[in-house]
Amino acid sequence: MEKSATRNPQPAIIKVPAFSLVLLVGPSGSGKSTFARRHFRPTEVVSSDHCRALICDDEADQSVTGDAFALLHALVRWRLRWGRLTVVDATNVQGPARRSLRVLARRLGVPAVAIAFNIPVRLAAAWNRGRPRQVPRAVMAQQRADLRQALRALPREGYQGVYVLNGPADIDRALVTRIVVPASAVRGNSGPEGLND
Repeated sequence: MEKSATRNPQPAIIKVPAFSLVLLVGPSGSGKSTFARRHFRPTEVVSSDHCRALICDDEADQSVTGDAFALLHALVRWRLRWGRLTVVDATNVQGPARRSLRVLARRLGVPAVAIAFNIPVRLAAAWNRGRPRQVPRAVMAQQRADLRQALRALPREGYQGVYVLNGPADIDRALVTRIVVPASAVRGNSGPEGLND
């Protein structure tokens, strides 16, 4: 796993294959959407909140979450079929959520990269209070617990690269570099899961 050092003034260089699936992993309010806007084109980002809004005009309406994620997976599948870099802006802190996206990418022969946002609890709470749509404290606590499990699991999940941004300094210094990956390298990165999962 590639991990940036919080005390290192050097930027974290995040290497993203020019055609790949990028999973942003972190609790609500951890800076994922801001990071996505800074480093990727709007059309490259598939956001669970935006999918909710497309369905019911309200990105905070949790009652449409099932349909929103069905739409998210469809958009991801279509973009990957058309050979487009695709960034999933959702919490992705739970293993099954990540797995379904990895299996989709693997079936299409696309490498996957994970970028985790590991920010201090107090800062996450402060950022959450400043959001127009605040996440309940209990939900934040569960997402934080899920993130701790995710950080242990990510290196074993078969990504081409795993990057952990520890706090706002890491997030601010991070640089995303797009690289060309030979097709043979992609096929060889099958990871622990098969195509028939």
